[in-house]
Amino acid sequence: MAVRPPQGPPGEEEAVYVISVAAQLSGLHPQTLRTYERVGLITPGRTGGGGRRYSYRDIERLREIARLTASGIGIEGVKRILDLENAVTALRARNAELVAELEATREALRQAAAARPVVPRSNLPALPTTAVGQSVVVWRRPGVK
Repeated sequence: MAVRPPQGPPGEEEAVYVISVAAQLSGLHPQTLRTYERVGLITPGRTGGGGRRYSYRDIERLREIARLTASGIGIEGVKRILDLENAVTALRARNAELVAELEATREALRQAAAARPVVPRSNLPALPTTAVGQSVVVWRRPGVK
């Protein structure tokens, strides 16, 4: 009897599939799944009694490992590829966070600029505000135009 791939609940991260079902869904032998766990390619969930439970995401990862090894890539190469893919995913997520933060900052600056009163521009140097009764004298040097 063939096992159908999961199509809805449970969630992608929920570890519910026993090793025999995970093996059928991934097209690998159960002993291969144990080997991949031993070398650190996959980390299934565990029941209270220690039994392995695989999530849909684990099964997708096993399928990816199977594709890579079938194309002639060794286990260490597969491990490196998966590590790099994880790093790229993390960097993309961080980049999206930074882009959102930058856009929020730009919007806050736009709002602050719009709320600020317009001050006419002058060629005179900026002077500190003076107290009542004080005067400022402006002059030009002779010969300077």
